[in-house]
Amino acid sequence: MRDDTTRSSATPATSDLPTPLLELRDLAITFSTSNGEVEAVRNAHLTVMPGETVAIVGESGSGKSTTALAAIGLLPANGRVSNGSIIFDGEDITSASEKRIVELRGSSIGMVPQDPMSNLNPVWKIGFQVKETLKANGLPSGTQDVAKVLSEAGLPDAESRANQYPHEFSGGMRQRALIAIGLSCRPRLLIADEPTSALDVTVQRQILDHLDTMTEELGTAVLLITHDLGLAAERAHKVIVMYKGQVVEAGPALELLTNPRHPYTQKLVASAPSIASRRIESAKRAGIETRDLLAPAVVKAASLDTVIEVEDLTKVFKIRGSWGRSTDFTAVDKVSFSIARGTTTAVVGESGSGKSTVAKLVLGLDGATSGSIRFDGVDITTLGRKEMFDFRRRVQPIFQDPYGSLDPMYNIYRTIEEPLRVHGIGNARSREKKVRELLDQVALPSATMQRFPNELSGGQRQRVAIARALALDPEVVICDEAVSALDVLVQAQILNLLADLQSDLGLSYLFITHDLAVVRQIADHVAVMEKGKLVEQGTTDEVFDNPGTAYTQALLAAIPGAGLVLPPEVA
Repeated sequence: MRDDTTRSSATPATSDLPTPLLELRDLAITFSTSNGEVEAVRNAHLTVMPGETVAIVGESGSGKSTTALAAIGLLPANGRVSNGSIIFDGEDITSASEKRIVELRGSSIGMVPQDPMSNLNPVWKIGFQVKETLKANGLPSGTQDVAKVLSEAGLPDAESRANQYPHEFSGGMRQRALIAIGLSCRPRLLIADEPTSALDVTVQRQILDHLDTMTEELGTAVLLITHDLGLAAERAHKVIVMYKGQVVEAGPALELLTNPRHPYTQKLVASAPSIASRRIESAKRAGIETRDLLAPAVVKAASLDTVIEVEDLTKVFKIRGSWGRSTDFTAVDKVSFSIARGTTTAVVGESGSGKSTVAKLVLGLDGATSGSIRFDGVDITTLGRKEMFDFRRRVQPIFQDPYGSLDPMYNIYRTIEEPLRVHGIGNARSREKKVRELLDQVALPSATMQRFPNELSGGQRQRVAIARALALDPEVVICDEAVSALDVLVQAQILNLLADLQSDLGLSYLFITHDLAVVRQIADHVAVMEKGKLVEQGTTDEVFDNPGTAYTQALLAAIPGAGLVLPPEVA
C-alpha cells in the first residue's frame, strides 16, 4: 500500500500494538488462463484486529472477493498466491498444507458467501447442512444443538425449520441459515462476502443487525466484502478501498468519507446512492442546493397534464392447492396513483409487495382483475389487439437484469433495431441511422453495433437496453429495478443518463425499486406498497421528511448509511 493513500489506522502492527488476527502483506494473486497468466490482486496489504470489523469496498472485478477467498484457502483451481504472505493469528498460512487449512476453516475462520441459493444444497434439509458443519469440526451435532445454532441466527421455530429445504425459506431466512453455519463453530474471524446484496433493505438491516449482535457476543472479527460504501461506513470500524486489484486507500470509515484522497475513492463517495441520499438530506436541512438531486424541481401539479392514471387496480392470482383446489391470492389490491407528464413516479416496497406486478399491468403484459389504467385518457384494459400494439409503441420497459433481457444470439444492432422492424418503421438505411443516434444518446460508440451482449459489461448492456427502449420514441418508460443489479459507479452513470434523457426528451418514468436511496435522487413522487396495498404516497420530500406509516419509516431507516450524518459538501 502506498504511503500517500494509506491512513495511519491501516499501517502494519508494531511491537507495542496487539497482534493482528489477520494480516496480508504484499499479497499478489495470479490466475492461469488460456491467454496466459493474469495478476488479479497485487501488493495488497490489510490488517484485521481481534473483534474488529473491516470492510473491503470496490466495484466488480476489483479483487475484493478474491482477496478474501485467499485468506481462507478457497481460491479456484487456476488461482494461486504468487507473492506476499497471509498471516493468521501469528501463523503464516500462505503455503500451509490442505490439512491445516481445513483445520482452520469453520473453527477459526468462518465464511458467509454471497448467494444463498447456490451455496445451500437444494436436496439437503437445512438442519442436515448445519449438522455436517458441526460434525466436521468435532462439535456436538444433535437435534437440539442444530436448533440452537439456527435459533441464535434469528430463525423462529428453529427445530421445525431445521426439517425444511432451502426452497421453503425466504431469501432472508436462507441468508440467516448461512450465517448460522458460518458462526456455528464460533470462529475468531468471519468473512462475509456481500452477505445481503440480494435482499430488501429492511431484511438487509435485520440480517446485519443480527450479525453485529452475534459477532459482538462471540468477540468475532469480521471481514465484510461489499460494493456499498454507505453500508461499509455504517457497519465497519475501518474501510479498505480496492481498485483494479490494488488497495488504493484505507482508514477509519467516517474519515474516509469526509476526506477521500484517491480519485477512485472520491468517485465512490460522490456516486454511491446511499451516501448521496444522506448529502441530500443534509443539504435540505442547511437550505442549500446539491448536485446529487437528479430530479428537476417539481412544477405544480396543476400545470402538468396526467399521462398515466391508475385507479382501483386489482390483480388476483389463483394459487393451486391440494386435491386440485385453488385459492385466491391478491397481489395488487385497489391501487391508485397517477404520473404527471415529464416527471418520475417511484413505486417502492419489499419483495412481494406487488410493485413489479403493477409494472406488468401498466405495460399490458398481464390482465387486471378489476380497476382501470388510463393512458392519455384511454383505459388500456379495454384495448383490442391492434390498439394494444399501438400502445406498446408509446410505453416501453427497461428490465432489471441486463444479462437476461438481451438475446445472446442478437448483436447490438439487431437488438436495438428489432422494435423498429417489428413496428414497420423506416427502411434498412434509416433504421441503421436511428440505431447510431440511439447509441450516441446513451454514450456508446457506434462500433458497439457489431458486438454481442457477452462482450459487454453490465453497465454497457443496460445502456443498450435503454437505447432499445427509446427506439420507438416512447412517451413513458417503465424501469423495473433498472439499476439494482449494477455496481454503484455504474448505477450513478445510468441514473444520470436517465435524468439527462428525461430532460432532453420529456420522458415520463415509472420507477419500480426497493432502493429508497435511488428514489431520493431521481423521483418526483413516491408511492409505497406493502402486501399489495398502496399505504402512502406523496412528493419525494413529503414522504422522506414526514413518513406517515410505520412501514415507510422502517424502509427509510433501513437505507444503508441512514445513521450517518454527512455535510452536504462531502463529495
